[in-house]
Amino acid sequence: MTQGYLGIDIGSISTKGVVIDENRNIIARSYLWTEGNPTEASRNVVRELEQQVEGTGVQIVGAGTTGSARRLVGAMLGASVIKNEITAHAVGTTYLHPDVRTILEIGGQDSKIICVSGGIAVDYAMNTLCAAGTGSFLSSQAHRLGVEVEEFGDIALTSKRPANIAARCTVFAESDLVHKIQVGYAREDIIAGLCNAVASNYLNNVGKGKKIEAPVVFQGGVSKNAGVVHAFEEQLGMPVAVDPDGHLMGAFGAALLAADAGPITNAESGPFASGTFDFEALLDFDFKTREVECGKCANHCEIICVYRDKDIIDSWGNRCDRGAVRTTA
Repeated sequence: MTQGYLGIDIGSISTKGVVIDENRNIIARSYLWTEGNPTEASRNVVRELEQQVEGTGVQIVGAGTTGSARRLVGAMLGASVIKNEITAHAVGTTYLHPDVRTILEIGGQDSKIICVSGGIAVDYAMNTLCAAGTGSFLSSQAHRLGVEVEEFGDIALTSKRPANIAARCTVFAESDLVHKIQVGYAREDIIAGLCNAVASNYLNNVGKGKKIEAPVVFQGGVSKNAGVVHAFEEQLGMPVAVDPDGHLMGAFGAALLAADAGPITNAESGPFASGTFDFEALLDFDFKTREVECGKCANHCEIICVYRDKDIIDSWGNRCDRGAVRTTA
């Protein structure tokens, strides 16, 4: 038997997971929609990963989480590592691309840029306010055009004269898109214009003031869109690399960090209580969250409490010790 490590990246749109072996190779992958339920999505991802690992001789002995619901799912899994997206993406990308200088990432609801020097993230920026440069924007416009979003890239590359789509925000972009349709622009030119708008919006907002240096690696779900990749290369004037596992890079980074932390050996309950991961232990418990306001000082912190059945196992959000919540885990 060899040891493996689980990494989960829980986003608002999609939940990603990987299992790596002792040599840091990805041996199992999963990508599912979160659908507003991060706990159930994580269970489904872990179920897929466990089925892929079954019979390989690999036993999962540690786990790491990242993403918007990392604390919740980390508590659920009994993860040894819970890290923010910037750290996880940087760790995963620099492991596969040691010479990377700039990481571009566009997900379903947000986007980020990470500047790297000597394998270390030295600067970053995130955008969670405007959806015009994200995967959800492209999906909604694909639906409007009657095209599968997976076909966007190939269609965009056939355009000879991309339409100029306003990229300042979602409202302007959608209004401009409707106008272009009404005046008879070819569909491929509109789609190419949308891809250009996503890249332009990203560079003018997320990348504003950042020094974008080669080598550049593009990741996140939108990196699978060849039209957006081409738009970035045109606007940056440099090659943009896309890793086959770029959409899983956060999960991969979380798994690498879990491997660095080593096997979980002191879990008294949960999936790692036996020393190796037990998926059935996830099914035995009902996980819920509750928000409470602490009135013990002027901060009035909103504290998130996670319950396994009726027992509180984790909490966060307090800015001082007065708001600390005693847990049973």
